[in-house]
Amino acid sequence: MDLRYSEADEAFRAELRAWLAVEVPAHGPPPKEGAWPARRAYDTGWQRKLFEAGYAGINWPKEYGGRGSTLSEQLVYYEEIARANAPYIGVNFVGMLHGGPTLIVEGTDEQKRDHVSKILSGEEVWCQGFSEPNAGSDLASLSTRAVRVGDEYVINGHKIWTSFAQVADYCELLVRTDPDAPKHKGITWLILPMDTPGIEIRPLATLSGSSEFSEVFLEDVRVPVANRVGAENEGWRIANVTLRFERGTSFASQMVELKQYLANIIDVAKQIETLDDSAWEDVGLRREIGHLQAELDALWAMLKLSISQASETGVPGLGGSALKLVYTELYQRVAELALQVVGRLGLSRDDVAGLPIHHFSFSAMQSISLTIAAGTSQIQRNIIAERILGLPKDR
Repeated sequence: MDLRYSEADEAFRAELRAWLAVEVPAHGPPPKEGAWPARRAYDTGWQRKLFEAGYAGINWPKEYGGRGSTLSEQLVYYEEIARANAPYIGVNFVGMLHGGPTLIVEGTDEQKRDHVSKILSGEEVWCQGFSEPNAGSDLASLSTRAVRVGDEYVINGHKIWTSFAQVADYCELLVRTDPDAPKHKGITWLILPMDTPGIEIRPLATLSGSSEFSEVFLEDVRVPVANRVGAENEGWRIANVTLRFERGTSFASQMVELKQYLANIIDVAKQIETLDDSAWEDVGLRREIGHLQAELDALWAMLKLSISQASETGVPGLGGSALKLVYTELYQRVAELALQVVGRLGLSRDDVAGLPIHHFSFSAMQSISLTIAAGTSQIQRNIIAERILGLPKDR
């Protein structure tokens, strides 16, 4: 593994930085919170610009409109879009970071042809139908049932925490196709068109005031067998491919943003006045920020290791669980530190005196969910213990 960027990587960085300097201001600010049709148009519009300029899917195959480049260039891309404060892929993060990569690895030629290019260009928006009210961390306990009738599956069940379901075209859906098999053996991965009759979407409000999550109810929903990814009852293996993408390389952009978050805390600490001087003069604060920065640097090196593995196998390794565990817990510590720096100002959900209080308070509330989403910290520790360290399973 080489942790250094090549001359080609740096040339790509200069090219991308110049393009972002023009296109980011031209795209304008995002629409207000909760305006979902406008948000979809804004996010997919940015995705289309990236696609047309050759910056969407840096390491996706050229045959689907990707750049066909190295994963190291993908890391450069993440660094530069964070530096430029560029729009996020937003409503289509599931398609770009989970569904699309899974189809490239596991999908049929027809499924790839029908979906991958459209995901990459922003034409298709995807959501994820994995978690259920009684199957979150223990995802294999899911009970949404799919019964094969001829060339279709008839689906009945209930999914929860489905991000951007209200604007999605397709859903990566896990269903139980063999209720008599051991729970990990009777699951199937399906492509669900979200305009299929029998689907009901109910929005879920969060503590932070966001509204991207929904519950999805499915009643006699019919999906063609041709929409199955992999073999029937092989869905658990394919879901783990999806989750490795979710827990591995998809965190790269968030890690870059976390570095910027820490830099924002430093800037704010220099502006917050104490009895003697600015908050930044506190030796304990500077020591804590130094420790956090060192941990972030180590985490970035871990990410590059995961990238090296993915370059060889096409799929992020099991180390993605370690990345997810460390990143989400580190994020919580950074968010808590931000609130400590601003003190009572953190009770506000709006910016105060030109300080990014909204960002700090929102991030602190959001951070609580990060150690739960995509598999809890407890689940990640089990995976690390059993599958990486080879320790016996917990009885």
